[in-house]
Amino acid sequence: MDNKKKVEQITSMEVDFAQWYTDVVKKAELIEYTSVKGCMAIRPYGYAIWENIQHILDGMFKATGHENVCMPMFIPESLLNKEKEHVAGFAPEVAWITHGGSQKLEERLCVRPTSETLFCEHYANIIQSWRDLPKLYNQWVNVVRWEKTTRPFLRSREFLWQEGHTIHATAQEAIAETERMLNIYADFCENTLAMPVIKGRKTESDKFAGAEATYAIEALMHDGKALQAGTSHYFGDGFAKAFDITYSNKENQLVHPFQTSWGVTTRLIGAIIMTHGDDSGLVLPPKVAPIQVIIVPIAQHKAGVLEKAAELKEKLSSYCRVKVDDSDNSPGWKFAEYEMKGVPLRLEVGPRDIENNQCVLVTRHNGEKSVVSLDELESAIPAKLQEVHDGIFARALENRKKRTYDCTSVQQIIDELATKGDGFVRAMWCGDEACEDKVKEMTGVGSRCIPFEQENLSDTCVCCGKPAKTMVCWGKAY
Repeated sequence: MDNKKKVEQITSMEVDFAQWYTDVVKKAELIEYTSVKGCMAIRPYGYAIWENIQHILDGMFKATGHENVCMPMFIPESLLNKEKEHVAGFAPEVAWITHGGSQKLEERLCVRPTSETLFCEHYANIIQSWRDLPKLYNQWVNVVRWEKTTRPFLRSREFLWQEGHTIHATAQEAIAETERMLNIYADFCENTLAMPVIKGRKTESDKFAGAEATYAIEALMHDGKALQAGTSHYFGDGFAKAFDITYSNKENQLVHPFQTSWGVTTRLIGAIIMTHGDDSGLVLPPKVAPIQVIIVPIAQHKAGVLEKAAELKEKLSSYCRVKVDDSDNSPGWKFAEYEMKGVPLRLEVGPRDIENNQCVLVTRHNGEKSVVSLDELESAIPAKLQEVHDGIFARALENRKKRTYDCTSVQQIIDELATKGDGFVRAMWCGDEACEDKVKEMTGVGSRCIPFEQENLSDTCVCCGKPAKTMVCWGKAY
């Protein structure tokens, strides 16, 4: 009966991955659709995941000296237009405000798609001397981008994110900051979200509008498509020149500072779903799971069972996020419900367990059961949660290894994808944008990044046969 319930609720990921994803975000009560096309209502369970992501990342930012600020939601058109390359990159996605109440505005306001221009205006007002540098800022806000095709968490017209913006006296400091933040993102994805990532630099054609260099972390989803999980941008002094930001250096000369920006969004929730989920629903990394342990009383109508469940919750709550389901639903229903919600660990306790001073622990990712003494839970539960983290990381890494193909010709890329399915393609590139475009046109995979960890797979470009400059990671992307 329980298996039937699961099948009815969720389309198999092997049958239709896109429908499986939609089923999971709806059935696990992460989001609900709204009357505003392309926008989602993030429900409490979905928002709790984001709050945990936010809390952990915010601590990592503050530990590296960053301070939180909050900039306006609106950007005057004249301000947005100050950096031409930047505005051109965002123009197709900008939402404009033309009226305030019934009055037409003298100047259109855009609803922020990103906040570089606002930070630049602010920096120009507050920075005069080398003593004012660096400024290491971050904000947790929402942004709007008028996307044509939307999907919950992965791509929506309004989404939540953090955007870091820093400004430095030297190019070296700014470049170091760009790389430091990318490393923080990679560390967070792997050690908190159990999601392996590839760190690298974007090609010139794929970098952020107005940046000198864009670095990214790329993750591979269960279906073999890539997802950009975070980006970090080095701006050089281009924005500083456009916005006339100057400061007096130690030699009392007026010079331009150097800037960065970096961000991750609620699409990380989509990444968690598509990296770790299965046909029973979500599989949440323990560190961001709203409920880490669900206690299911067995034969709860019998004397002492609910009392023991409540007592266990009280004890466990000092070292994990725990809930008791004492509803009158059957244990089987509860098992399926919390599997759907991806709760990492289930604790079952019934009359016989109480008699033997034990309980049954079940790990979500593999369904393994173990009988544990109630006296040992304080050490057993953290160990089991770590076991879930390690297990889902290993599974995701194995999926990436299995779906990574080293290719030395365009035809080989086509053949590998046709026989083995989507995945990361590693291939050499001459650096010519025409070859980058041709590979995508002929194979369907675009450049994801130039990995920091380089290997020489061949001396020649995968496309044109000329001498190769770098190894590129290619893939189809969300």
